Amino acid sequence: MSVKDGHNYAPEGKPQPVVKPGEFVFAAAYFDHGHIYGQINGLAEAGGTLKYVYDADPSRCAQTLQKHPGAKLVDSFETILNDPAVKLVTTAAIPNERCGIGLRVLNAGKDYFTDKCPFTALEQLAEARKAVQQTKRKYMVYYSERLHVESAWLAGNLVREGAVGRVLQVLLLAPHRLSKDKRPAWFFDKAKYGGIITDIGSHQFEQFLAFTGAKAAKVNFARVDNFGNADKPEFEDFGEALLTTDTGASCYCRLDWFTSDGSHAWGDGRLFVLGTEGMLEVRKYMEIGDPEKRDHIYLVNGQGEQIIDARGKTGFPFFGQLILDVINRTEKAMTQEHAFLAAELSMQAQKMADAQRAR
Repeated sequence: MSVKDGHNYAPEGKPQPVVKPGEFVFAAAYFDHGHIYGQINGLAEAGGTLKYVYDADPSRCAQTLQKHPGAKLVDSFETILNDPAVKLVTTAAIPNERCGIGLRVLNAGKDYFTDKCPFTALEQLAEARKAVQQTKRKYMVYYSERLHVESAWLAGNLVREGAVGRVLQVLLLAPHRLSKDKRPAWFFDKAKYGGIITDIGSHQFEQFLAFTGAKAAKVNFARVDNFGNADKPEFEDFGEALLTTDTGASCYCRLDWFTSDGSHAWGDGRLFVLGTEGMLEVRKYMEIGDPEKRDHIYLVNGQGEQIIDARGKTGFPFFGQLILDVINRTEKAMTQEHAFLAAELSMQAQKMADAQRAR
């Protein structure tokens, strides 16, 4: 795991198994984005057993097969779909292909766990909602900037416990390192990646919902642009959005691909939550000038000031919760509507930004 290499960053934690070996079998496929390694790590650390891996380029599966020697490389995705032992399929395909793959998984009677963004068009979301209703299967999303970050998870616990009172505003800064020469061609094709707000912005919209407890929101403003990559005309390297939730909270995010090569981390992701009784800041991936320090929470409320090192405090409970949800048909890890609403709002914001830029 390298915090400098964002496109292959795969968090690792202490094993927190919720099932016995072999009790929960899953498969991994379509290794187009490096997030797949984090998805596999999370499920395996929660006790899941990886049975199959599949990709059109088998070399992308090599490190997974080395780490999970019991897994089998198959030459057909159908092999995975046809095995009744497989309960869940996790993928990180090219974004505009994720929905079609997910529909196949659901129709095969399995649950689906895709990398974000889960869709690149609102029409895909409508198809997925219909399929979920018909099949009664899960279409879950790897919103890693909350689910696979201990400081973000702990901050959520603190907010729910009332550490800052009623949430008034959530502000998210999400800079990323581009590493242009290491990116595949699809990464710069808007029809395939969906736009910067649809793509990396979906992380932020999921956090807006999680930290405010909102069930609905309105997009008030959104903007995208390409400021520094004229050689990639369909690429967007900057985006921002502002919305208001049904709880009355305001939410703002800034997304960009301008993390400089001198940074020791792939991005200086920060989360700010303002409440009626206090405020907190989460520094997820880095502390400027201190490569050993990350995953810290800065909290100020009526009890005073705290700097909390979140490392090793919570682990990554989402993955165990997801496994138990699949087994018990519950929704404790994340509701289906929450997963879908985050994507829907991000695509609505992208649509607004696209219309504004076209003027």
